[in-house]
Amino acid sequence: MRVKATGRAVLVTASALLLTTACGSSGGGSDGKASARKGSSSAARTALQRAALEQGDVPGYQVSADTTAQGRSRPQADRKLCQPLADVMGDQPNPQARETVNRGLGSQRKLGLAVAASLSAYTRPDAEKLIRDLRAAVAACSGFKVDLGGTSSRYGSVRARPYRIGGDESVSWSASSTQVNVETPVHIVVVRQGATIVRFMTINLGAPVQGRAQELVEVPRDVADKQLEKVRRVLSAP
Repeated sequence: MRVKATGRAVLVTASALLLTTACGSSGGGSDGKASARKGSSSAARTALQRAALEQGDVPGYQVSADTTAQGRSRPQADRKLCQPLADVMGDQPNPQARETVNRGLGSQRKLGLAVAASLSAYTRPDAEKLIRDLRAAVAACSGFKVDLGGTSSRYGSVRARPYRIGGDESVSWSASSTQVNVETPVHIVVVRQGATIVRFMTINLGAPVQGRAQELVEVPRDVADKQLEKVRRVLSAP
């Protein structure tokens, strides 16, 4: 896994949690249908880019985006029932995503607090199924190991967590990421707005502790609210 800093305060562990951005790849082909799919994918990506957070949207955060195309690598969980949670740790919520645009946000006020915010285009049935699968996985999977490109990460203390947010439906959970005997708190919120999936992942590298790590970090409300407001305004526009 290639890890890079994103802005002054965006720090990344060696885990599969992506706090940098990765461009989505679009399918190609030599026939007319493939060209049509590529055009549709390009349009979807453009719409997501317009709805994604930009520098200045959320005061107190540095926003970055990686425009360099990267090859996709799907995280693999050691337990099948945990695979939906492992997928969320990758560059797209799951393989059914048509396009994904990622942003990394680093807090300029609280060193070590970093947020990944991504937007993904789906068919509505696939978006609805993703939320169902995540809810089931959170309920059934208390811990799991993830392998991504030869790098292993372990996630424990997976627990559903109340989090009030807009959108049509959402799922929220906490976990702890363990690397070299250091436990780092993680909070993840996935929201469906129509056929768009909005994903937030937050870590606080300034407060790695043992034990009740899941209580130490939360997706910042100002980031979540601004992103959902922008999705509704931009993607719902005629």
